[in-house]
Amino acid sequence: MGDRIIEFHPDALKEAESARDWYAERSLFASRAFLSELFRSVEKIAENPEMWPLFEKGTRRYVFERFPFNLIYRTVNKKLQIVAVAHAKRKPGYWKNR
Repeated sequence: MGDRIIEFHPDALKEAESARDWYAERSLFASRAFLSELFRSVEKIAENPEMWPLFEKGTRRYVFERFPFNLIYRTVNKKLQIVAVAHAKRKPGYWKNR
């Protein structure tokens, strides 16, 4: 990931924790798989943030491969800001004021 700083918005961190907990209540395996995909997603975008398409409000969106979540992020200088870990079907755009 080089020397890029990765910063989660506090609400994005809460969203990731909430999703992890939701999956853990159903299956420890699913919870671990979700976290693994989250970490892989962050690594991928940190390596090449401009690879994923522009989205809304100056952000980009990475769509998870195995779970119904999007990683909404933006880059500012060498900082990668994770704006939201958003469920793909719930409350579209709720994160726009972050």
